[in-house]
Amino acid sequence: MIDLFSMNAVVTGVVILLWVALVLYGFSALWWAFEVFVLGRGGGIDPEEVDWELSDIQVRVLTIDNHEIVQATVDALPEEVDAVHVIAETPMEIEGASVHVVPASFECKAINKGRAVEWARRTLPCQSEYVLYLDEDTIVTDFNGLPDADVVQFTEKPIYTGSYITYLCELFRVGYQFEQFAFPRLRYPLYAWGGGVAIRASLEEQISWDRATITEDTNFIWNAAKADGVSFAVYDTRFRNQAPPSVRAMINQRRRWISGTVADGHLLPITYRPLYYTRIIAWAFSPVVPALVVIATLFPHTTPSMRYYELLSIALFGFLFVYMLFGAIGYDKHPLLWPVYVLVTPVAFTFHAIGALWGLVRPVTTFEVTEKVAPETVVSVNDALEEDVFSEHDGTGRLIRDDRSEYDTGLIGDGDAELGSDH
Repeated sequence: MIDLFSMNAVVTGVVILLWVALVLYGFSALWWAFEVFVLGRGGGIDPEEVDWELSDIQVRVLTIDNHEIVQATVDALPEEVDAVHVIAETPMEIEGASVHVVPASFECKAINKGRAVEWARRTLPCQSEYVLYLDEDTIVTDFNGLPDADVVQFTEKPIYTGSYITYLCELFRVGYQFEQFAFPRLRYPLYAWGGGVAIRASLEEQISWDRATITEDTNFIWNAAKADGVSFAVYDTRFRNQAPPSVRAMINQRRRWISGTVADGHLLPITYRPLYYTRIIAWAFSPVVPALVVIATLFPHTTPSMRYYELLSIALFGFLFVYMLFGAIGYDKHPLLWPVYVLVTPVAFTFHAIGALWGLVRPVTTFEVTEKVAPETVVSVNDALEEDVFSEHDGTGRLIRDDRSEYDTGLIGDGDAELGSDH
């Protein structure tokens, strides 16, 4: 009798744990669907909608010492942008930009990249309406000006740099980030991408960057959101940047992201925290979702609840493939390639989650710059795309081209011709 009672208690405990896991994942998935299909409809600003001209924008490119990478980024800027500043840690010569070296003696609360941005805020004169921050590898596209908002977030489209696994993970991430188009309707955008964000200069002066954090972009947005009347817009264009060149680099990058945002989670109001932390858990433990399906299938259907559990877990598993499908759409992949990317979804969400899980278990407090590859390397690993009519298309299957520079032309393609390589 005691053994039977103990067995029933164990079964009940397992069922409860399974349902808790399902509810956490289910809440995250349903919120994403609500953001994308309800809040986010029409939330992106068309690139042709311009209230502020390029002459109203000062560009600041952040780097340590990547001269070749930064030069390509500056070369890709429209000629109408005449105020371009490079904020670096070591001296360098960049054609078309003024280079400023952050003094070793400069002290503030901010650390790492945030320290450099804060030094620039205090030191560089700015008569422009906006400051546009770019990472060293950000290549702007469809950039004609800015809509009238206090913070304008650009979307991204990481390019293949030699690792097909990291490229798949970026597709998966871009698909999930379709939720960004709902952020203008939220008081607190759930995250920001500092590699392409424009901030009204007066707001930057008000908020500053002088806080110790390793995710200074999201930290700034959350502090700005506390102020009344701060507006947020998502620009419906995709700046090109580099996918991590190796799995290790990507894992370290994700680890830093999750560590920084968890550390700054206290900035969010109480009403946002359940949503925020649920999403983090869902990200880090997404590889568990297939296990839930297997367990639900094998677990004895002793109760009606487990029958429902099996159906719900399968539906939840399907959401992971939806994210990848949206990623293929965001990358403008030809529809004939969509099934290919959907099939490799398990690889993407598994590796995408490793860094997040590591960040939860062993968070970091220091900033580590993600490795970048030289422009000629980016071009070489994408050369075969000249013949790949499925990479990017204009609705007819033809490749979209841009003849501004050799590097920029290389960036227009993606690594589809390198399927299966992971250097």
